[in-house]
Amino acid sequence: MTDRYFRRSGLARPFGGCFVAETLVAPLVDLERRFLEALDDASFNAQLDMLLRDLAGRPTPLLRARRLGDALGCELYLKREDLVHTGAHKLNNALGQCLLAQRSGRRRVLAETGAGQHGVATATAAAALGLECEVHMGTRDVERQATNVRRMELLGARVIATDAGDATLKEAVSSALRAWVDDPDSTTYVIGSALGPHPYPRMVAHFQRVIGDEARRQILERTGALPDVAVACVGGGSNAIGLFSAFMDDAVELVGVEAGGEGIETGRHAARMASGSTGGVIGVLHGSRSRLLQDADGQVRATTSISAGLDYPSLGPEHADLETSGRARYTSATDRLALEACLELTRTEGILPALESSHALASVRSESARYAGRRVLVCLSGRGDKDLSTIAEHIAAGGRHE
Repeated sequence: MTDRYFRRSGLARPFGGCFVAETLVAPLVDLERRFLEALDDASFNAQLDMLLRDLAGRPTPLLRARRLGDALGCELYLKREDLVHTGAHKLNNALGQCLLAQRSGRRRVLAETGAGQHGVATATAAAALGLECEVHMGTRDVERQATNVRRMELLGARVIATDAGDATLKEAVSSALRAWVDDPDSTTYVIGSALGPHPYPRMVAHFQRVIGDEARRQILERTGALPDVAVACVGGGSNAIGLFSAFMDDAVELVGVEAGGEGIETGRHAARMASGSTGGVIGVLHGSRSRLLQDADGQVRATTSISAGLDYPSLGPEHADLETSGRARYTSATDRLALEACLELTRTEGILPALESSHALASVRSESARYAGRRVLVCLSGRGDKDLSTIAEHIAAGGRHE
């Protein structure tokens, strides 16, 4: 089963696979079958296109950020996923997976969430399609994303808080998987990022590819050329793989930016691709083999990030594969640099980005010499309304950001 799923995941070993409880094998095989059928189903694709257009508000704009680009010495373009209904790219995937669930006769969907955006997106899609919705979330994230918790509840979702472990995204995924094991026949797990057991990484990448396809078409129409560089933040990696997918066969540098937390050298971060003793090694978490932060005994290490959506000890297997093959480069940005980038975009372009997206901007700022004179495309994966309390707390603590 595992070997077959390695081959079918489309990734080079040792990444990907399907490491799950026996109870979930049949639901995953059924999910893959339904997904592959949907790819060639004209009515499914027409309904999804309608939902993406009329509910999500696609296509999203491509903005040339002239003031910030001039300050950084590059030609900077922002793919405005912050303008998707619900405030982030997560709705693209949630609509696709919830539509699959509805068409297969499932009455309930489960989801996990860290920053709350996938929870809100899944609750929104479930409400639009008449499905019951249950969202699992760590208690730490419930506190720092209280606004999104209220949004989910208003949309009719039941929010399940877990205080296990670090009470963040890792525990939310574990809690949602346990709930799916308890009821695999009438429930579908709508995973929010390009991670988990096959076929989830491939499925999420497919539903998020709309980001890259639109951006590619828009920048060609605008400039007559492709970007030199495409940059996106990477937690699990859904917005990044969605952006990267459209440029895989082009001479475009792909850059993923992880959460550097308090600094790579401190070990208090979520940078799985970092080298040295504090970086990640190959391991299995939540049904998939990828790069993983773990200690010498194989225990998953705690993560640290100002952004709830990047606070996860592993990442999608496609990203581990892209890094190993050399097709994409992965770097990181600290909490401090992400906050500074967030404030700079807000004050130069009038756009308040999510703290997750701010890591991508921070990388462009810190490597401005590398990108000087180049055409740089950044995925602005979400808006920062959800982070206002966190931003205010850090400004008050630091003072100098005022």
